[in-house]
Amino acid sequence: MDRLTTVDTVHEEGSWLFTIRDEYDELDEVLLLPCEDGVEAWINRCTHEAQRFDRGFGAAVRDGQLVCPKHGSMFDTCSGDCDNGDAAGTTLPGVDVTVNRGDVYLIDDDVAFQHEGGIDDGDDGPSSTSHIGL
Repeated sequence: MDRLTTVDTVHEEGSWLFTIRDEYDELDEVLLLPCEDGVEAWINRCTHEAQRFDRGFGAAVRDGQLVCPKHGSMFDTCSGDCDNGDAAGTTLPGVDVTVNRGDVYLIDDDVAFQHEGGIDDGDDGPSSTSHIGL
């Protein structure tokens, strides 16, 4: 059981992004979102065109709805359900978390915590192969 963050942090920041390794040994991103009873965890991709909700600077959350930045579909932060836009009738894939004494823990047996932030966080980008020195 990996400790991720606190419920207060998720509620104050509006979302909290972390990276997992899934059951297929692939990296994926997960968003923690505030709910009235704590937090919920959803894969960081719209069900319509796999657009990332949080692209490295926070997810758009308004009135308990997670907003897709590409087409504007809105997902309930607590249920993951969408009833509007191009993603209407779909539900975000979830990741199992639990709250204990205000701390959020990853308890999903199908994934492994890798690090806070997105997949590319901490990646300084490709090394240059240019012949030009700066």
